[in-house]
Amino acid sequence: MTDLRPILLVEDNPRDLELTLAALAKCNLANEIVIARDGAEALDYLHCRNGFSDRQPGDPAVVLLDLKLPKIDGLEVLEQVKQDPQRRQIPVVMLTSSREERDLVRSYELGVNAFVVKPVNFNEFHEAIQDLGMFWAILNEPPPYLQAGR
Repeated sequence: MTDLRPILLVEDNPRDLELTLAALAKCNLANEIVIARDGAEALDYLHCRNGFSDRQPGDPAVVLLDLKLPKIDGLEVLEQVKQDPQRRQIPVVMLTSSREERDLVRSYELGVNAFVVKPVNFNEFHEAIQDLGMFWAILNEPPPYLQAGR
């Protein structure tokens, strides 16, 4: 069993999900990729409830979060994560096709760690995802209490 923390990918668009998974696969990351297809499912994963009540405890290395999601949108998920004292240190990267300035501003107001606009060009999209995966899964140093296995 690996001590690598999983990457939580929250994406409802099947095409974007497939592209993101392909780009992450090209990074040869050993991290498990957990997929949530809406905001409610993402929060269930983070809180170990409902379909995720029997998952291994611990926080993901990073949450790659789409902005426009069914049930609970990405901004609400971000707000709940960053207001939770036990989860606020989880890195959250907003990964979206939205180019609206208000989405960018609101994301940073809520504490997002990075905001990446999905490029339309396939190769640029792959490159952006690979860079994200490498940074957050391998290079980023988590806070000390997260390293202890929380």
